[in-house]
Amino acid sequence: MKLATLRTAGGGTTAALATGADSYLALPAADVGELLAQPDWRNIVAQAVAAQGEVITDADFAPLLPRAGKVICCGLNYGDHIKEMGRELPEFPTLFAKFADTLVGASDAVEVQGSGRVDWEAELAVVVGSELFRADEAAAREAIAGYTVANDVSMRDWQSRTLQWFQGKAFDRTTPVGPVMLTADAAGEDFEVRGYVNGELVQQGNTRTLVFGPAQLLSYISQFTTLRPGDLVLTGTPGGVGMGMTPPRFLNDGDVLSTEIDGIGRLENQFRIHAPVAATV
Repeated sequence: MKLATLRTAGGGTTAALATGADSYLALPAADVGELLAQPDWRNIVAQAVAAQGEVITDADFAPLLPRAGKVICCGLNYGDHIKEMGRELPEFPTLFAKFADTLVGASDAVEVQGSGRVDWEAELAVVVGSELFRADEAAAREAIAGYTVANDVSMRDWQSRTLQWFQGKAFDRTTPVGPVMLTADAAGEDFEVRGYVNGELVQQGNTRTLVFGPAQLLSYISQFTTLRPGDLVLTGTPGGVGMGMTPPRFLNDGDVLSTEIDGIGRLENQFRIHAPVAATV
């Protein structure tokens, strides 16, 4: 099944089940994260289907997990991307965090204030479905609620200011996620990830080439922090990022960034990029 978080006519949001033909069945939760926090969420969905409740046909996608407690990202996790960045294959995952404030919906405009080197990173993201702490890979795999599409938009000028990436990755409302979560029981093993700028294919990779797969990542992260339902883990990006091009290429004001994964869906976000301001400390 596919689950989404939709903006409603009243200005709020609701979790929803995709029913085909661009229609969605409203579910009794404010968003997908709130739904997953209920251990019997599958039964809740089944009961809503049986009750034949409100059907939404004009869907406006909110961020899939607008209140995610943790948003953890893995950098340098595809072999081709590692090579284009001039690095060796890692022994351990390279991790950094974002906040829920960074997330936007699948078709939302993305406004960037203060960076002139805005880059793209098309990614598969994993949605946690049950609590994990010091879990092995088998338990981590069982805890995956599903998968979604994300783009770890990066402000490279800020990212390169220090050895820590955080400040270039955590700009408010710059990380598109959605449009839906494909539940793990409906997903295959491999995902084809693609990124486009103004319709031009710039990134393409398959998750079979990940150095650390989804279950490995969740298991590893759970060794030092508890993962809970509705948390989000971005698995890394394939080759083709703008910073790796010769010469480097970055998004311009008005560009449309599209991110798609077969079987899940597509993000399409127009960028509004304002002139950078002088750095202050």
